[in-house]
Amino acid sequence: MLPPPHPYPPIVLSVVSHGHRDMVQRLLEDLARLGDAGVSRVVLTLNQPEPPLQTPEGGWPFVLEIRHNPAPLGFSANHNAALADASEPFVCIVNPDVVLRRSNPFAALIEATRLPGVGLAYPTQLDETGAVQDSEREVPTPWSLLLRYAVRRRETRAEWVNGAMWMLPAEAWRSIGGLNPAYFMYCEDVDLCLRLRLAGFTLARADAVVEHAGQRASHRRMRHALWHIRSLLQLWTSAVFWRSRPLLRRLPAAALTMTKQ
Repeated sequence: MLPPPHPYPPIVLSVVSHGHRDMVQRLLEDLARLGDAGVSRVVLTLNQPEPPLQTPEGGWPFVLEIRHNPAPLGFSANHNAALADASEPFVCIVNPDVVLRRSNPFAALIEATRLPGVGLAYPTQLDETGAVQDSEREVPTPWSLLLRYAVRRRETRAEWVNGAMWMLPAEAWRSIGGLNPAYFMYCEDVDLCLRLRLAGFTLARADAVVEHAGQRASHRRMRHALWHIRSLLQLWTSAVFWRSRPLLRRLPAAALTMTKQ
């Protein structure tokens, strides 16, 4: 039986699990509780084997496609593959640790993407205590990272936003070729935001709130820290990084205002 029609334009949502079965179960149950939130299809990519999900009585109120990777792939490659055949007008990327129990973010995200020139909309992210997370950032440079971590300088410009939850018009997603698979993990979100800006799009913070645990494995695990360093070096030597520098300097401060914390 097909899910009932939704009042919002169809959205395909991509989520990748790296053994996060319980988080994915919670996320899908949150989506199910929203009912006609506009999510018509969910593509779940299992990057490694994990126990099966528990399907609710009556089934999910959206189409659920589960893909099993024979070998682990990176963030970019997984989402690109999941969204390669998307026919929906909107694509949404969500991390499994996003919680939607506070409100329905999808209507506000779609409305934000309809503003002139917007290529990506995102919600405000709160942690478990309700504090605003620093999901909006300045583009990392050696100097900005030194100021951020050595002297605790507070960043003030929202030049990119992390990929915990993005909503993009499918045309914008396709026009830039999705995520850059050369980034296995880390900085793929910076790269995508910069390529959108270079293509003439803007980023818009929607009037929506989600909860995000914000686990930062690179702060705890050596392997992830090395991946992060490698991705930063890749970013700093890329044409996208250098072409974006003068563009970002020309943007007015009002276009890069961060959420108040």
